[in-house]
Amino acid sequence: MIASLSTVVMLAGCSNKVTTINKESSNNLVFANFRDLRDLNPHLYNGEMFAQNLIFESLVKIADDGSFEPWLAESWEILDDGTTYVFKLREDVSFTDGVKFNAEAAKANFDAILDNADRHTWLESVRLMQEVDNNGGKSVEVTGEYELTIRLAEAYYPFMVELGVIRPFRFISPNCFIDGTTKNGVTEYIGTGSYYLAENNVDEYSVFKVNENYWGEKPEIEEIIAKVIPDNQTRVMALENGEIDLLYGTNTIDTETYLKFESLEGFETKLSDPVSTRMMIINTTNEILSDVKVRKAIQHATDRQTVSDSIFEGMESPADTVLATTVPYANIGLQPYEYNLETAKQLLDEAGWIEVEGKTYRQKEGKEFAITLNYCVDNVTEKTIAEFYQSELAKIGINLSLNGEEEQAHRDRMKAGNFDITFNISWGSPYDPQSFLAGMRKPVYGDYAAQQGLEEKEQIDEAILKALKSTDEVERQECYKYVLTTLHEEAVYIPVTYERNRAVYNSSVGNVLFKASQYEVPMNEMIKK
Repeated sequence: MIASLSTVVMLAGCSNKVTTINKESSNNLVFANFRDLRDLNPHLYNGEMFAQNLIFESLVKIADDGSFEPWLAESWEILDDGTTYVFKLREDVSFTDGVKFNAEAAKANFDAILDNADRHTWLESVRLMQEVDNNGGKSVEVTGEYELTIRLAEAYYPFMVELGVIRPFRFISPNCFIDGTTKNGVTEYIGTGSYYLAENNVDEYSVFKVNENYWGEKPEIEEIIAKVIPDNQTRVMALENGEIDLLYGTNTIDTETYLKFESLEGFETKLSDPVSTRMMIINTTNEILSDVKVRKAIQHATDRQTVSDSIFEGMESPADTVLATTVPYANIGLQPYEYNLETAKQLLDEAGWIEVEGKTYRQKEGKEFAITLNYCVDNVTEKTIAEFYQSELAKIGINLSLNGEEEQAHRDRMKAGNFDITFNISWGSPYDPQSFLAGMRKPVYGDYAAQQGLEEKEQIDEAILKALKSTDEVERQECYKYVLTTLHEEAVYIPVTYERNRAVYNSSVGNVLFKASQYEVPMNEMIKK
């Protein structure tokens, strides 16, 4: 148990400051995560986002209502028809190693991100900054000790959102760069945030301590201990036994766990509004799945209501479309695919996949209808849904095999397009629709590969890009409507439910909140009663 570990004396970060950590302090919060922190370099995507959010800060913060608030930039102007951004930076901020945060430090971070542009293909803003530089201009320029000017080749309305999300536009001390950049790693994880990483025992636990020199309001909780507990049942027992204080997030709390603690004395539960779409992607390049009638048959064989009622006990509502109508630009009147096994069977008949006497599964030209569904074993509900779905598709004569893999292998498979059907989610607020759709244009996750069999793939990508650049709301809406309608009619995505973020915690923890992004765990705002 972390709570019973002895006091540890250690070196903390670039500052070489000796820190004494009292694991029995009453003013700490013990949080359980299913894996280690990994690489917290804020300019890359391998580290745990809750930790990056504690340590590193950005120019702007995305408020709960989607607006933008000052953070390391105290004000800004948008000029030249939306292509130039001038940020006035705070003058009272230092990294936890003592290095001053100013326009030079900010520019060094932007330069490091641009130096690794191929890693950020989902960010259209990176390409637009590169284009300025390639044409002889200066995309990021120090225009005063505390003034930073950023130029884009064209207007790009999601730029402020991309600045505000957890990565990659966060700032790390230039002293931690390797050879003047960050793409090959960093020497330490030193930010300007309200906490710093004091200790990391790989695959065991990590300790975050309050930054005593923090420029803003200091958190009430002095110490956060993140314990690594991969197994779901072990996490549940640890919370119930008082070894940990908090479980947070859809990946670590299944429905059974949530309902258990909902009625357990001494514990509290909290559920967010819908944040993203839980879905599956169909690979249109697959020989069997390239037929839109087959894809539509699978849609009609998807019993979303039963998944909602039986697997999620109504906590997640059925998803009719790939993006909920509450997502900006997504309320376009699409007709959901009705759950109807007879319709599904008829479509398979029309596609040439027929029932053959003596055969369990449908056949076409002597070949069995056999496909595989890939899922992430680190996600506590995907296996349950997969097993239910396997039995459902068997009802219409489809042999669905299941393949569970740990998260990185699952993501690598998606990116490579090596799948028939695979689980995925939309990116959620504040990424939807712009970042989720922008990621379809490049091999970021599985979307790009899955869409390669569509005749309209090139037009889809062009419409997405046009929407991102447009300053005309009507034009932007029409572009998004075309993309979402086409993907819906081509039956590429199988929406299942609309995810809701979850928290289960000891009653001694207060002010447990959900933020605009489901990937934030706002422990800096929590308190111990």
